[in-house]
Amino acid sequence: MRTVEEHLADILAAVPVLPPLDLALLEAGGGVLAEDVASPVPLPPFDNSAMDGYAVVAADIARASEETPVTLPVVGDILAGDGGVAAIRPGLTARIMTGAPLPAGADAVVPVEWTDGGSTSVRITRSAPSGNYIRRAGEDILEGQVVAPSGTRLGATQLGMMAAVGKPRVMVRPRPRVVVLSTGNELREPGSTLAPGQIWDSNSFMLTAAVIEAGGVGYRQTTVGDEPDKVLETLEDQLVRADAVVTSGGVSMGTRDVVKEVLTGTGTVKFHKVAMRPGKPQGFGLLQGTPIFTLPGNPVSAYVSFQVFVRPALRAMQGLPPEPLPTVSALLDRDVKSPAGIRHYLRARLSYGPEGYAVSPAEGQGSHQLGSLASANALIVLPEDADVATAGSHVEVMRLPS
Repeated sequence: MRTVEEHLADILAAVPVLPPLDLALLEAGGGVLAEDVASPVPLPPFDNSAMDGYAVVAADIARASEETPVTLPVVGDILAGDGGVAAIRPGLTARIMTGAPLPAGADAVVPVEWTDGGSTSVRITRSAPSGNYIRRAGEDILEGQVVAPSGTRLGATQLGMMAAVGKPRVMVRPRPRVVVLSTGNELREPGSTLAPGQIWDSNSFMLTAAVIEAGGVGYRQTTVGDEPDKVLETLEDQLVRADAVVTSGGVSMGTRDVVKEVLTGTGTVKFHKVAMRPGKPQGFGLLQGTPIFTLPGNPVSAYVSFQVFVRPALRAMQGLPPEPLPTVSALLDRDVKSPAGIRHYLRARLSYGPEGYAVSPAEGQGSHQLGSLASANALIVLPEDADVATAGSHVEVMRLPS
């Protein structure tokens, strides 16, 4: 039997890093930058108004107050994107909108709330220092500044930054395309009528969603029965659209564990027992150069295996550090037992209070009990050398995706 670390190390040594692609911005979302992106211009590119109001010379309104307002002629309007009023002289003002370029000669903006809102002349009732409500060129980003280094995952704000510096396309390692397939004669599509001994397939929906949560593109393939030729044909057919394949079921010690049967000796796929619970039977290898993860069929085993092995591998395929899910130390609220010599992942509810993190293990810990997994937000991780953890002790807790 191998350790969790040994199995993960073999996976990470084998998965390929996806080659970068030149993609349009919205197509690049979720991808990982394969280049540094620098701004060709300062941001803002020019001094502009931070408020709707009036561009003024600060000295002209130095004595303005409610009791002694200052009235100035308005020489025109300056709209965002408009260069109609290029300059003003002392003793004059121009009405200016938020984001509009500051005219030469002006050194302050008076918000409209400090005035009577006049269009030909304006009465100003408050003074303003030089620089008031002005956004200076380059105060956000300097020309040539790197705004996103290589290795940045592109979310909404990063895509906004790319657009703000004028990048219509970027070089990214794309989100891995992952085909998910459940096997088993007993499986039926949700919504269908069940005959005796049949169940609705849940694993492929759960694992496809987990792929998306992990930053990949998930494709759910319709379930396949336990016919070896059909399973192998389906797997090979999916390779044209997959950067990786995830299966569930058919990898244990049964007489018809079909995935294990058809993939043993195929490509570099190998099957192992891993010292963990749930998730002991595992398989992994390259099928025609494509990584294939063969996970157990019990729902909790499949999900835990995904988070421990597949998620870090998908990150590595994008050139990211293969980090595990974040962990915290939490106070255990009751005793739990663990078989010696294995790493035990127990479903739990993690909470945070005045004294820090606390964790409560779920009542149902069977690998088939999806209900307790669906209500869990964390996994207690008990190491191989621990056969019991007592109430009041601190344990390592893996936080599950929300």
